[in-house]
Amino acid sequence: MPAEHRQLVLFPPSGRDLRRGQERGFPDVDAPEVAAALKAAVDDYAQRHGLGYNTAWGLDRGLRVLLSIQETPGARFRASDVLLLRDLLLPVSPLLRLLAELDMLDDDRTPNVVPWFRERTADLPEPMLGELTTWFELKLSGSTTAPRVKAQPHRWIQRMVTNALPALRAWAGQGKDSLRSITRADVIAVLPDSGTPRVDMLQGLRHILRPLKNRRIIFTDPTARIFCGMPTPTIPLPVEVDALREVLHDQEVPRAALAALAIFHALTSGQLRSLKTTDLRDGRLFLPNRTVLLADPVRTRLAACLDYRNRRWPRTANPHLFVSQTTGCGVEPVSHVWTNDVLGMPTSRLREDRLLHEADATGGDPRRICDLFGLSVGAALRYTGTIDQPGLIEHSLRNAGPAPRPGPE
Repeated sequence: MPAEHRQLVLFPPSGRDLRRGQERGFPDVDAPEVAAALKAAVDDYAQRHGLGYNTAWGLDRGLRVLLSIQETPGARFRASDVLLLRDLLLPVSPLLRLLAELDMLDDDRTPNVVPWFRERTADLPEPMLGELTTWFELKLSGSTTAPRVKAQPHRWIQRMVTNALPALRAWAGQGKDSLRSITRADVIAVLPDSGTPRVDMLQGLRHILRPLKNRRIIFTDPTARIFCGMPTPTIPLPVEVDALREVLHDQEVPRAALAALAIFHALTSGQLRSLKTTDLRDGRLFLPNRTVLLADPVRTRLAACLDYRNRRWPRTANPHLFVSQTTGCGVEPVSHVWTNDVLGMPTSRLREDRLLHEADATGGDPRRICDLFGLSVGAALRYTGTIDQPGLIEHSLRNAGPAPRPGPE
């Protein structure tokens, strides 16, 4: 159990330079029992996660440095102090996960969404800014008091604020300095006429004003019973065959494997990220809602990817098929950013190209797309409705050749 008390410091340091400490030597650890317990925890963590010798040594070294600069031996380590270990090229991310697992982490970091929110809303008048800040803190941390509120992901908060900011700034320009004075007519006046902009803005305003009304910070929800309409439909676009060949035959093994799964079998980014090595059996890919018989080019690239994975991370405990330098020391999946960066384009582009080709090859049969790729009927109609588009016909004629699709080899 971590110590709940903290030793007060007469002169708190304004900043630590760990590189100077490495040059001149760190103080001796004042709590040998705590050091021994943390050493045992590092050994156990390294064994369970299949960490190599260098990473395990870095974890042990980082903990000894943290113990030497800690004012209260046995207390939780501040995350801000752990981040200082980057100056010594020690593994910070695995160390943060280890300390969190041991309940020895005091996460005093400021989320990136906090300065982002302050910067974007700095020009709003009071008390509108105060009301919006109350909503922001409510969605950031959640609340267990009635009416209870669930904490939301930072990306969701950013999207809602971004959608609502044009309306908030318009009202501020009209001299309205509080959300309490906003009426239904004010909302209708700032909403775009139709399409996705109208849907996005009304969605952002509703997600902000409704919780404030439930908390009795404003008196009414002026967005109630306002019809938002439908988002502007988008047309899926194909990818040039040369671009498909380039990514499919790339020498980078993970990129070729990701591209093969997206080009041949139209897997989504979330499905690619969540794939585990145990999902590949007998030439098939077992997804939660369907089983995919893998094409021969996909099997070849996945076999190469597994060999690369075993060579690069021979002792990793991460069960996922795709592993990055960050996730090799843990068990979490790679991020959407990683998959898009490796592919050099959004995964959705390759998926849309495959679905468009299937719609064209089957003459616009939505049942075939639903059976092959697990789409709903509405999603399948988005692709079957494009087969007669002049631009897509021109694209098909331009790329017609001896190489069959999907999966230009």
